[in-house]
Amino acid sequence: MRKTKVQRFSREKIAPRVAEMDRNSHLDKDIIKGLFDQGFMGVEVSSEYGGTGSSFFGSCLAIEEIARVDPAVAVMVDVQNTLVETIFMQYGNKEQNEKYLSQLATKSVGCFCLSEFGSGSDAFALQTRAVADGDHFVLNGTKAWISNSEHADIFLVFANASPEKGYKGITCFIVERNMPGLSLGKKEDKLGIRASSTCPVILENVRVPESNIMGKFGEGYKIAIGILNEGRISIASQMVGLAQGALDAAIPYTMERKQFNQRIFDFQGVQHQIAEMSTMVAAARAITYDAARLKVAGKPVVKEGAMAKYFASEMAQKVSSKALEWLGGVGFTKDFPVEKFYRDAKIGVIYEGSSNIQLNTIAKYVAMEY
Repeated sequence: MRKTKVQRFSREKIAPRVAEMDRNSHLDKDIIKGLFDQGFMGVEVSSEYGGTGSSFFGSCLAIEEIARVDPAVAVMVDVQNTLVETIFMQYGNKEQNEKYLSQLATKSVGCFCLSEFGSGSDAFALQTRAVADGDHFVLNGTKAWISNSEHADIFLVFANASPEKGYKGITCFIVERNMPGLSLGKKEDKLGIRASSTCPVILENVRVPESNIMGKFGEGYKIAIGILNEGRISIASQMVGLAQGALDAAIPYTMERKQFNQRIFDFQGVQHQIAEMSTMVAAARAITYDAARLKVAGKPVVKEGAMAKYFASEMAQKVSSKALEWLGGVGFTKDFPVEKFYRDAKIGVIYEGSSNIQLNTIAKYVAMEY
């Protein structure tokens, strides 16, 4: 995936609509179509199924560059490439991929339905149930905080089909939007990434054919654990792009705006802050790229992914906050894009594993090394 292609689309197509999409809490359909037309929604998918046949690293680059302009649009690209399609590529059989993966790469949005209102960081405390009924399973439950749900046609739903076995009963099902009994709850009115849809997914006696089990029965927990370890790297990419976007918007202003007969940039205190924030972005990018390369090479990335996600998300909060301060009063208004980057940054320390969860993971793997 060439960065210049993503940069051009982001600047020419996404940038003019960022403020309106944020204000309306809605992602423009033309933008979604453009993401598919440009191949950004099937980066790793092989050409056999209509994708571009690039790599996980290519997905991370695309996410970073889009987030540099609008982190909310980057969420859709992230979930599509590094969660939904990766699950199909790793666990889907030929029939499932021919039917669904080809749609996901070319025209259909997908979403990852794991979290519930009572099941967040403790992901396997989920209450959604799947009961066998002949050659079908009947699903009942409510999934919460589901990104892309407003626009999705294909839902990967995690439900417990054998509650007596605990988390080993969790199974992943492919659910289509038009299956009777599937509906969406009220879209969340969020602080940031507002154009990215986040809705509850409600399942009321949804009949799903047994052939729509993803991977093996009872191994949904393995799918979820594995995919989230990789997904944390792409969230780090989003946060790196967000922070770079905040710098892109703020630093030129410090070079133009004058106070006390000199540019804001020329005050040593400001220079030191800009130097520090630029270094933090570069460090986060290096950690994230290293984790992405390890993943592409087939190496373990649990610790590295957690480190990238933790550092990049904490960094993005600090960088966007400082960038807003450099703009002074205008930075606090919606006339400049930095306040949006500031709002968008907060989600990085929450979704796909909070910062505390990342620290727990890092500590566990560090202890194993000694």
